[in-house]
Amino acid sequence: MRGRILVVDDDLEMGALLREDLAQRDFEVCVESDAEDALEILAAEEFDAVVTDVKMRGVSGIELCERATANRPDVPVIVITAFGSLETAIAAIRAGAYDFLPKPFQVEELAFRLGRALQQRRLTEEVRRLREDAAGGSRADGLLGSSPAMRKLRDLMTRVAPSDAPVLITGESGSGKELVARWIHRHGSRRDGPFIAINCAALPEQLLESELFGHVRGAFTDANRERTGLLVHANGGTLFLDEIADLPIALQPKLLRALQERRIRPVGSAEEVGFDARIVTATNRDVEAAAEEERFRQDLLFRIDVLRVEVPPLRARGSDVLLLAQHFLRECVARAGREVTGISRGAAEKLLGYHWPGNVRELQNCIERAVALTQHEQILAEDLPERIRDYRRPHVLVAGEDPSELVSMEEVERRYIARVLEAVGGNKTLAARILGFDRKTLYRKLERSP
Repeated sequence: MRGRILVVDDDLEMGALLREDLAQRDFEVCVESDAEDALEILAAEEFDAVVTDVKMRGVSGIELCERATANRPDVPVIVITAFGSLETAIAAIRAGAYDFLPKPFQVEELAFRLGRALQQRRLTEEVRRLREDAAGGSRADGLLGSSPAMRKLRDLMTRVAPSDAPVLITGESGSGKELVARWIHRHGSRRDGPFIAINCAALPEQLLESELFGHVRGAFTDANRERTGLLVHANGGTLFLDEIADLPIALQPKLLRALQERRIRPVGSAEEVGFDARIVTATNRDVEAAAEEERFRQDLLFRIDVLRVEVPPLRARGSDVLLLAQHFLRECVARAGREVTGISRGAAEKLLGYHWPGNVRELQNCIERAVALTQHEQILAEDLPERIRDYRRPHVLVAGEDPSELVSMEEVERRYIARVLEAVGGNKTLAARILGFDRKTLYRKLERSP
């Protein structure tokens, strides 16, 4: 479909004709004969454009145009009328109409103008998004990069964003999971709604329950007034539950029921409240292992793990490290007023060789420290933290010239398992997948390790 159009005309025959002719040109058309009803529908549903007659019973097309553009300035309005005077055209444009079309007209002409209006709307929307991204550039820092890992991540996010299904974002601490959640929200159908984030590991159980589900006055000590839960506050938008694997086990059945029924019961209340929010969760833990160990409900995992997005660690992103480092350098220099122009070759080699257990967050802190301490125009290796300067990537020893260096196959396997675990930040599920084991086999091998 080229777009969804709301046609407003109290001439039922004309409305039916426009519906049929525009449908043949790949438009989805909704026809209303009453302007007040049309305004209510426009407020409740999504349309790409409005076509309205001028002369109608009750509210005129000019007034409808004025009210529609005031409430929905993003939706273009095309005014049609049999009274094609200059005064009517001026009134329509002053009311905010995108275009004015006098009767009689060919439907092909209306379809052409609608196509042009929809193209203009899409361009305006794209400019708005670009401006938002530019204004909130610091929020997208961790998503900079051209490495294969980042291209794969962006491709997946692009496919996930339009859906309304729950998303589980996995990745190490500091890798940018919340940035991914915000990107998905900004590029999804709920972009105009709120994005609300809460860390499930940061609050005690009772307070977390109240934050998520709300409470009524007197539900517990210090509950002096009614509170609306975040699930309801996120209506029309996205609720981001960070560190979901740390959600207290006692709250998990209540969250599961809420997600299944799309209704919640505030603490201390006998009444249920509906909500309409997309749920995006994130964790840096091995949530499958937690489910197997009964620290996380398997049925809740199935509910939140409909679409999974794995954020790559910084060490898997190659030269993106230097791209991010340059970005953070420009930010820090602008903030601190320092005259630091770049990163020396020696420092760049150290940055590329380090394994970044703290990921993008650690890199940002590293550059901020170097900018504060350097006495040169460029950041040198000596300006970097000692752990980065002195880091040596571990190698798996298989054999050497000296027979005393030879080790058993069991020892080679033990060292390689340790190397893979380090590379994936201790995520045993991912390590088992890379090694070609199931998790139970990996656990058994780790138990045998000294």
